[in-house]
Amino acid sequence: MDSKIQEKVDSWLNGNYEQSVKDEIKRLEKENPDELADAFYKNLEFGTGGLRGIMGVGTNRMNKYTVGMATQGYANYLKQQFGNDVSVAIAHDSRNNSRSFAEITANVFAANDIKVYLFESLRPTPELSFAIRKLGCKGGVVCTASHNPKEYNGYKAYWDDGAQMVPPHDKNVIIEVEKIASVDDVKWSGKEGNITIIGKDIDTEYIEMVKGLSVYPEVCAKQHDLKIVYTPIHGTGIMLVPDVLKAYGFTNVNIVEEQSKPDGNFPTVVYPNPEEKETMSIGLKKAQELDADVLLGTDPDADRVGIGVKNDKGEWILLNGNQTAVLAFNYVIEARKAKGLAESNDMVIKTIVTTDMIDVFAKANGVSCYNVLTGFKWIAELIRVKAWKETYIIGGEESFGLMIGNKVRDKDAVSAVAIICEMAAYEKEKGRTLYEKLIDLYVQYGLYKEELVSITKKGMNGAAEIADMMKGYRDNPPKQIAGVDVVELLDYQLQKATDLKTGESKKIELPKSNVLQFVLADGGKVSARPSGTEPKIKFYFSVNTKLENATGFDAAEKILNDKIAAIIKDMQLK
Repeated sequence: MDSKIQEKVDSWLNGNYEQSVKDEIKRLEKENPDELADAFYKNLEFGTGGLRGIMGVGTNRMNKYTVGMATQGYANYLKQQFGNDVSVAIAHDSRNNSRSFAEITANVFAANDIKVYLFESLRPTPELSFAIRKLGCKGGVVCTASHNPKEYNGYKAYWDDGAQMVPPHDKNVIIEVEKIASVDDVKWSGKEGNITIIGKDIDTEYIEMVKGLSVYPEVCAKQHDLKIVYTPIHGTGIMLVPDVLKAYGFTNVNIVEEQSKPDGNFPTVVYPNPEEKETMSIGLKKAQELDADVLLGTDPDADRVGIGVKNDKGEWILLNGNQTAVLAFNYVIEARKAKGLAESNDMVIKTIVTTDMIDVFAKANGVSCYNVLTGFKWIAELIRVKAWKETYIIGGEESFGLMIGNKVRDKDAVSAVAIICEMAAYEKEKGRTLYEKLIDLYVQYGLYKEELVSITKKGMNGAAEIADMMKGYRDNPPKQIAGVDVVELLDYQLQKATDLKTGESKKIELPKSNVLQFVLADGGKVSARPSGTEPKIKFYFSVNTKLENATGFDAAEKILNDKIAAIIKDMQLK
C-alpha cells in the first residue's frame, strides 16, 4: 500500500476512534486491501455543496468522523460570520444512518454554542430550506445523498437564505473544514440543551405555503377526483406529499404501497431516482391498472419529481426533466397571465443545460428568462441579486428539479407534485391531457429534443480520466460534430464564448465552472460537464426542428432522435 495511505490508516488505528472502527479497518487489511486503499487514499471532499460519498470507515467515506469534522469547520465559519448569536436547522432523509448523522451534526453544533432546530424525524429537503427562512436561521444541514444508490449518504450545507452556499461562503467553509486536522479538534458533545426538536408546526406552515402557490384552486375543486398515482420511492415524500394534495382538494390519491414505507435499503429499486424507468415501473403499472390521469414519483429527499402520462396511443410514458420543466414553466406563465396576476417584471430562471425552448416561449410571453450554472444555489443567488427589481415566479433544471415561488430556495418536489396535479386538472377540465398540451407547445414554439449521457469513472483514477477528457475537448474543440459545423465554443471555466468562424470572443458573465458547450450551425448544442456530486462526466445533447402539426410529431421526433444518435456515435460516447 502507498506509504501516504498507510500513514492515514495507521492514524485511525492509533487514534481516538471507536474500537469497532479499528476492527473493521483490520478486517479490510486482511480481506480487501484495495477497498481499504480506496477508503483512505484521500479525504472525502467538502465540496461547494457539502459531502457525498459511500458509507464506511475511512477518510474518503461518509461516517461519524467525517460528518463531525465537517460540522466543526462549518460551525467555526458560521460563528466567524455571525458572532455568537447563531442558529441552524437540521433535517434528514430515509437513508441508512441519516438519523445518526443528523444527530451527530446537531450535537457538534450544540457543543459549539449554536442553537439547533432538529426535525423530529425524516423530512423533505425543501422543508429544511423553508425552515431556515421561517426560523431566521443562519445556516442548515440536511443529511441525504438525494437519488444515489443505497450505499451512499451525504451532507448538504445551507446559508441564511435557505439556499446552498455560493462564493465566497462556499469556498470559505471548505477552508475551515480543511483546518480540522483531527477528530480531536471536534467538540462532539455537551450543551445538548441548545437543541430544540421541531416538526408538525413547520409542516403546517409549509403546507399552507404550498397551498398558496395554487393559481386555479377552483379547477382543483371541480376536478377533485383527478386520479393520481404517487410513489415516494421509500423516501421522505410520504411525510408531506399526501397532505399537500389533500390541501389542494384532491380526493383520489393512490399511493404505491410497495414503495410507501421509508427504507434506506430501497428494496424495490437499484437507483431511487424518478428519472429511471425501472424505478418508476411499479408506479407505471399501477397507473395503467387504475387508468390514472397522472403518475408522480419523488426521490428519497423529495427534491426531484418524475412524471408519467398517457401518450396519444394510450401508452404510459415518463416525461424527461426538460419536458416537465417546459410544462411547468409554461403553466405558471400562462396561468398568471390568464388570472391577471402577471407583472411586467416577472422572471424565470433555468440552468445553461436546460432546454432552450423555455427561453423561446418566455420571450414570446414577455417574461425575462435567465440562464445560470447548474445547481439551484445559482437560481437562489440570482433571486437575491434581482430581489428588488424583478419578480421571480419559477425556476428549474433538466435534472427533474423545480422551484416554484420564492419561499423555498432549493428544488422542491413537494410543491412541484401539487402544481403538476393542478396542471393535469386544468387540462382535464378542458377535456385534454398533459401530453396533448406538451405536443401543442411543440407546434407553437418548435420541437426540442434533449438527451443526457453520463459516463462514470470510479476509484482513484476516475477523477484524472474525467479531467483528461475535459482537457482534450478544451484544447482541441471539434470543428464538426456528426457532419454539422461547430460555430461557437462556450468555455465557462475560462468565461469565454468564441465564434469559431471569426475567432472573436466575448466574456461569459457567469462564475467560473468546468463546463464546455459546442453550439452547432443547425441550432443544436452539446454540453460537457463533470458532475459536482458523483464520479461522472455528463454530456447533454439538444436538437430542434419545426413541428407543423400534432400528427407529424412521431416522424419529427424520430428525425431528432436519429440526429442525437449520430452525434453520440461521432463523439464516441457509446
